[in-house]
Amino acid sequence: MLKYTPDHEWLRVDGDIATVGITHYAQEQLGDVVFVHLPVVGTRLEKGGVAAVVESVKAASEVYSPVSGEVVEANQALTVEPALVNTEPMGKGWFFKIRISVSAELDGLMDEAAYNAMRG
Repeated sequence: MLKYTPDHEWLRVDGDIATVGITHYAQEQLGDVVFVHLPVVGTRLEKGGVAAVVESVKAASEVYSPVSGEVVEANQALTVEPALVNTEPMGKGWFFKIRISVSAELDGLMDEAAYNAMRG
């Protein structure tokens, strides 16, 4: 199941684990990504809380957690090759995986059609 936030994060849900990244649209707005600060495994995040920071040639931008839970994995490949966020935002450019603690929070997120409609 793929869900989206109004802040241009996506999450792919598999059981109680969600993989989180930013959308193609978000990476286009940022420009060339040069650095990614990832959350530490074991960190507890609240829905809407800052989870990561992306720095590009244009600006720095925060990535918010779409759900509450515990970070179970961070994509260390981004520390070596931050450009993966630009080249594969919905694939190898993911940021972190989180164990969802409040599954009802998924209900407030958008599907792809709703996300595309919101973007215009």
